[in-house]
Amino acid sequence: MLEFAILGLLHQSPMHGYELRKQLAQVLGGLRSISYGSLYPALKRLHAAGYVTTDEPDPRAPLPADAPPLTGRRGKVVYTITAEGKERFHELVGQAGPETYDDDGLFGVRLAFFRHTAADVRLRILEGRRRTVERQREGLRASLSRTRERLDRYTLELQRHGLESVDREVRWLAELIDRELTDGQGRRDDGATPGDPPAQAPPGP
Repeated sequence: MLEFAILGLLHQSPMHGYELRKQLAQVLGGLRSISYGSLYPALKRLHAAGYVTTDEPDPRAPLPADAPPLTGRRGKVVYTITAEGKERFHELVGQAGPETYDDDGLFGVRLAFFRHTAADVRLRILEGRRRTVERQREGLRASLSRTRERLDRYTLELQRHGLESVDREVRWLAELIDRELTDGQGRRDDGATPGDPPAQAPPGP
C-alpha cells in the first residue's frame, strides 16, 4: 500500500522526502501514520528496483518553511519516478483483485488514485467493495439478532452505530457505482482511454 501510494504521488511530480511524507499523510488520512522510519526504507526498495531516482540538492538549500526544524539531509533529497516506475504504477492501477477492495486501507488508497484508473477497473473495484461491505452488514445484522436480548443498552447502541456506519458505506458505494455507470465506461477521469499510460497529474499544492 505504501509503495503504491509513493509511486502515485511521484507520478504527479518529483518530491523531496518531507513533502512526500506530508502528501502521504493527506492520501492515507487517518488510515495510517507515516514515519520517516517506514518512508525511507520504502523509497530505498523502490530505488533498488529502478522505480525512482534521487537527486542530491545543494546541502545549503532550505526546506519549506513548515518543515520541522530537525528534518535531516534526507528530507532534502528529491525523488523522481522513472519510466519503469510509471510502468509499475500503471500495472498496479490496472489490478482489481480482492486485495483492492477487501482491505479497508488499500481500498482507500486505490480510491485516491482513481483518476489514473480505467473506468472498467474502477467499476470492478467499487462493486467488489460493495459486496464486501454488504457481507459485513449481514454479519452485523445476524450478530445483533442473536445477541440483542443479552446486551446492555450501551453495547446495543454501539452495535447499532456500527451497523448504521456500514449501511452508510453501502449507500455511498451505490452512489459511486451509479455515477460510474451514468458517466459511461471506457475513459479515465483524465480523458485517456484504458490501456494508455497514466497521464501526468498537475503538481500538488
